[in-house]
Parts: sequence; structure tokens; C-alpha cells
Amino acid sequence: MVRFVIAALFTLIVNAALAGDLEEGMAAIERKDYATALAKWQTAAQKGEAQAQYNLGVMYEKGQGVAQDYKEAVRWWQLAALKGNANAQYNLGLMYYRAQGVAQDYKEAVRWFLLAAAQGLALAQYNLGVMYGKGQGVAQDYKEAVRWYQMAAQQGYADAQYNLGVMYDQGQGVAQDYKEAMRWYQMAARKGNAQAQHNLGFIYLLGQGVLQDHIRSHMWFHIAAVGGEKKSVKGRDIAASVMTAQQIEQAQRMSRECMSSKFTKCD
Repeated sequence: MVRFVIAALFTLIVNAALAGDLEEGMAAIERKDYATALAKWQTAAQKGEAQAQYNLGVMYEKGQGVAQDYKEAVRWWQLAALKGNANAQYNLGLMYYRAQGVAQDYKEAVRWFLLAAAQGLALAQYNLGVMYGKGQGVAQDYKEAVRWYQMAAQQGYADAQYNLGVMYDQGQGVAQDYKEAMRWYQMAARKGNAQAQHNLGFIYLLGQGVLQDHIRSHMWFHIAAVGGEKKSVKGRDIAASVMTAQQIEQAQRMSRECMSSKFTKCD
């Protein structure tokens, strides 16, 4: 899965000297008073407060209280990123990746993602996994992709868990291991990742690394289909074609229980 998302949440890490402006800006955001937030954060940003600079970048990227302006967002994130703000470093990398406010530059994207990833930001670690897997801004290196996916996956990032499952499933950067693939798919599936849910349906359908189980295959295909994975409808139909009516009813009951429990009761 390739899905780069902007770190667009406003954050508040208070510098005592500038606590007033930062806190008042956050309070204004919560009541959707963007003009006040903008004014408060501009005051703090002009005094060199990285958190305010990051927040201003978010406002310009989202067009809140100002006209949407990617170049201005980049300008503020650059200031914050140079002061070590991990979210700003990540967002700056994303702007270079997407060519928003700057010319597309995968190498520059990698540079900023590396800085954010070194501070433990799971989104940046995941993106580095994608870029090493695709050879964007770096030489293609599946082992390095796996390394970055593992870092993000261990922090609970579902897309990284899914991609790590794919790497084990296909034997890219690691020895092919269906059981390990299934382990990571299960983690991602229980966080609502529809692609991981689909792949679990497929694993149970074929019996890869697990005993073949058409009931669980049908269950996971159905859950994935409900989650928007269109190809899972066909998978569910294939499973149903070799099941009895009683087995289908059991799979449907298991699906309802799994979804109603928010994926905590899916065994």
C-alpha cells in the first residue's frame, strides 16, 4: 500500500516564554477561530518558536484562516524543520514527494523523511519503506524497505504492518514466510486495514501457512468488502461456492461479531 498522508494535526509543546500565544492559538483552533489562531501563532513564529512555525504551515496547507498556499506552508515548515521539529521535517519531505509548493525531488524527500524517522516518527519510517521498495530517490533495496517497515510496524502503524506482510508473503527483502506474513496481516486487519483483511481471506482460502479454512476465508473477505475492498466480493463468492449454507451462516455470524467488536473478537 502506498498512502502518504500529511501530518496535519496542530500540536502544542509549550515554551514557557511563549506559552500564552501558543496556548491561546490552540484554544482558538478548537473553537474554529482561525483568525485569532493565525495572529497568535504568527507572533510566536516570528520570535522563532518552531511549534508555532509548524502550526502556521498546517494552516497554509489546509487553507484555514488564509488562502491555501503550499509555498507558504513549505516556508514555515522549513523554518520549523531546521529547528528539529519532526512533524515539520516529515511534512516537508511529503511536499517534495508530491511536488506541492516545491519542485518534485525524491532525494530531498528522502533527506527530510530520514531526519523525521530518526526521531521515531512512524509515518516517516513507513514512507522510507515505500521509497526504498520503489527505488524513489534511493537505489531500490527491499531489505532496507523491510527495515523501515519494521520500525513503523512495531509502533503499530497499520499500513506498515500490511506492507511488511506483503514482503513476507512475496519473499521481498526477506525469506518467503507465509506464517510471518499472516502474523503481520492479522495485526493490520485488526486495525481495520481492508487490504490486510482481504489477504487474510486469500490465505485461508488457499491454506498458505495455515490450515485451509473456508469459513474464516469468507469472514475476512466479507469484512474487507464492507471496508471498501471491491475485489473481496469475488473472493467471498469463491469461498461461498465450496461452502454449505450452514457454513456461510456461521461465517456471516463471525463477521458480525468481529466488526461489532471493532476487530477484537475475530478468532
